[in-house]
Amino acid sequence: MLILVTGGAGFIGSHIVSSLMSAGHTVRVLDAVLPAAHRSAPSLPPGAEWRHADVRDAQAVADALRGVDAVCHQAAMVGLGKDFADAPDYVSCNDLGTAVLLAGMAAAGVRRLGLAGSMVVYGEGRYTCPAHGPVRPGPRRVADLDAGRFEPPCPHCGEPLAAGLVDEEAPVDPRNVYATTKLAQEHLAAAWARATGGRVAVLRYHNVYGPGMPRDTPYAGVASLFRSALERGEAPRVFEDGGQRRDFVHVRDVASANLVALDAVDGLPEGTLRAYNVGSGEPHTVGEMAAALAGAYGGPPPVVTGEYRLGDVRHITASADRLRAELGWKPQVAFAEGMAEFAGAPLRDG
Repeated sequence: MLILVTGGAGFIGSHIVSSLMSAGHTVRVLDAVLPAAHRSAPSLPPGAEWRHADVRDAQAVADALRGVDAVCHQAAMVGLGKDFADAPDYVSCNDLGTAVLLAGMAAAGVRRLGLAGSMVVYGEGRYTCPAHGPVRPGPRRVADLDAGRFEPPCPHCGEPLAAGLVDEEAPVDPRNVYATTKLAQEHLAAAWARATGGRVAVLRYHNVYGPGMPRDTPYAGVASLFRSALERGEAPRVFEDGGQRRDFVHVRDVASANLVALDAVDGLPEGTLRAYNVGSGEPHTVGEMAAALAGAYGGPPPVVTGEYRLGDVRHITASADRLRAELGWKPQVAFAEGMAEFAGAPLRDG
């Protein structure tokens, strides 16, 4: 197949391009190379067709879609940004860009789409109260965070909760601008599928890390921030008490998930969208990740600061059972192995 990968010059996108080409697909890359995510010229595998253009440019998208069999849509502005002033850029890049792409696909008759989703659409993860069963805590209060009370309490009785795995049927509850735009991308893709008879596989990534991760920027992931600090000879600064639980999934596993999703998307009913969590199934706390990375790098141990970011959630870990059962995918890179590799891998300037 000829597959268009938007955002294919980015951290995750470039790994997807390599996986697709290794599997025998022809790949065309469209990427705007936005300064917030790229500080240097992109480097693509030999044989990948390059289009330097913005996904919001309807003519460039139309040109890039000629002859394409499927689209793998990775282009997005990622992370929490610096403040709410970033909101128009997030909405423009993520939602307007997706709308322009989908309109172009509708016109070109391209009916297969793999969409980069995110765990952030869920908000907080799954929690159970001993007295009230499964509950959904509201956003954490500033007063509690200031006092170092980081665990969300039961909304009914205020007692501590047990965190569990989130599956794809969990209610969505985006709690920051980025999360809202990622959910809007899914809604736009679902509307496109219904209108055109298209098929969409959404891969909701959990915390992706690995070789080629960009250096620390306001939009970088926590693993990149910690790795960049170690490279400077500084201790990783762990927010809250370090007990936030996440699912750290290696970028090669994310790339392989995209490969199997694009191969299987034809098996979905016409006009439907199907969401899949992409997680390692091996949750760890942020503090554990920082310690493992610092140990593997040989740098100073992490420092727990008690700082917090509004909009962050406490625990969000994935059940990837649907992706395993329906598409036969399973992660290959274990946590310790991945962190050791990441500690020794060079970061990219963008």
